[in-house]
Amino acid sequence: MKIIRGLKSIIAFLTIIPVGKDNSLEDMGNYMPLFPLVGLLIGLLSGIFAWSLLHLIPSLIVGILTLGFILLITGLHHTDGLLDFGDGIMYQGPPEKKIEVMHDKQTGAGGLSFGLIILMATAFSISFLSVDNVIQSLILAEVSAKLAMVIIAWVGKSAHKGLGTYVVDAMHSNYRILRLIIPLIICFSIVIFLMLISNFVMFIIGSIVIISSITVSLIIVLISNRHFKGITGDVFGATNEITRMTSLIMILAMITWL
Repeated sequence: MKIIRGLKSIIAFLTIIPVGKDNSLEDMGNYMPLFPLVGLLIGLLSGIFAWSLLHLIPSLIVGILTLGFILLITGLHHTDGLLDFGDGIMYQGPPEKKIEVMHDKQTGAGGLSFGLIILMATAFSISFLSVDNVIQSLILAEVSAKLAMVIIAWVGKSAHKGLGTYVVDAMHSNYRILRLIIPLIICFSIVIFLMLISNFVMFIIGSIVIISSITVSLIIVLISNRHFKGITGDVFGATNEITRMTSLIMILAMITWL
């Protein structure tokens, strides 16, 4: 079935989970609206991992190890984009030169500092989650991160010919509105499910996190347009990492307030 092939393509693109070789960039672009489903899978696996460790070792170590687990199953693809994005926005020069800097295999001070801050904040945020909410929180964070990538592809334009071009072109093709509605339905369906197995507070938290992830993605598009005159494959990776971090911080803040 085509949808199975599409799901395998996006799982292969977003993770290192072995799903066979039946995948293509075209399928990955066409089925990008299903990205939140892969976020659900990653969030569930990392949530179970963290939940198990919280019964055994201190929470700070759990936060670091859980982030390591997430980076492992996602193959560090998005982290590489985060570092390149940091280098690109810190370099002083025209958009063309900034893109060249992003493609440089050497990581500069901008990328290293930017990546370190994002990853440290993510690990510390995970460490503050409790046994009662760690699984739900990590699911929300990963689902939101994948939705953010869908949003920037739907809103943005490609800065140059590359990997990002495939998904941007696909999201701007036929049934464009439907390509936005589908991931939103998936995300809010997941939020409703989490509410049913938890409480109504989780619905409020989940809804705000989903909305905030859309806001973050739009801000990243504005920043990318200013620095690169569009979005690139590295911007997608950075968006995933930044949105995960902001979602976890939002969750912690709302748990405290509510």
